[in-house]
Amino acid sequence: MTTVTLPAARYHVVHETTYHYDSPVSLSRQLLHLTPRDCPWQRCLAHQITVSPDATSNRERHDSFGNPVRELSIEFPHDSLQVRAESTIEVLPHLPADAQLARLACSPEAVDARGRQTGEGSLHASPAWEKVRDALDYGSRPVLVDASRFQFESPHVRVKHEFASYASSCFSPQRPLLEAVLALMSRIYQDLEFDPEATTVATPVLQVLADKRGVCQDFAHLMLSCLRSQGLAARYVSGYLLTHPPAGQARMVGADASHAWISLYCPGPGGGYWVDFDPTNNLLPDTHHITLTWGRDFADVSPLRGVILGGDAHELDVAVTVTPLPEDADG
Repeated sequence: MTTVTLPAARYHVVHETTYHYDSPVSLSRQLLHLTPRDCPWQRCLAHQITVSPDATSNRERHDSFGNPVRELSIEFPHDSLQVRAESTIEVLPHLPADAQLARLACSPEAVDARGRQTGEGSLHASPAWEKVRDALDYGSRPVLVDASRFQFESPHVRVKHEFASYASSCFSPQRPLLEAVLALMSRIYQDLEFDPEATTVATPVLQVLADKRGVCQDFAHLMLSCLRSQGLAARYVSGYLLTHPPAGQARMVGADASHAWISLYCPGPGGGYWVDFDPTNNLLPDTHHITLTWGRDFADVSPLRGVILGGDAHELDVAVTVTPLPEDADG
């Protein structure tokens, strides 16, 4: 069997956010998650955030998940706020080998007429999902304690029987973890319709399950709810997606826009590893996905969140441009 290794990719990303207020705002305090984090597979080569009007105070720090955070305070009247984040990022191939095996094992070519897995590595791509669940429940190593932060309910993710029941057909007894999660991702992709008008940030994930419509955040929150309801640890990932569709085919949902997917913890040698899954597009992210931040759900990593005094109603405009760079481009 042959697995394909993608070359490293470099991108220039511009993320622009503009608020127009109906009346002046006298005080604004904002928390920005707009700086791409450095990971073993990703380097932020250059980054700059510009704010108009100029902030009274501007402080950098890291949150409890290790994400770079910018805190802004504007303490004088203003009728608009513009935030421009500009980054140059290098992304390395990082899909674990057994995740590649699981992906190939679950491909249509690896399933016989009776629906049985026939692909090489289909039985040994990862531990049985119950074994992973039990390791999280009874393990005390620091890496397991850290992963367990992503095992429970959070503001947008619920641990309930409804989600365990929805996912149960994918999590048959002793099924390898990655095969089970790939099956769940495919089911969510097939069952849900991408509809930007169907939900808001406040839509409960139980409503998403009932209506089976939403945007990438909803796909991610539903998959997280299913995984955590099975006792597994999975986190919400915020970032960007670039696609190169074949001629005549539509671009992937989320192209040249902020995007969201999930990452699953799998125990293993050296502390285990995390594998990303994109249920909105039914694929395993690699060099076309740019990681911005991660947390328990969207509430932890909203690109821009804050409070204002005054302003009345407002209009929000967001524009994201992702440009591939040549391999020899300077950082």
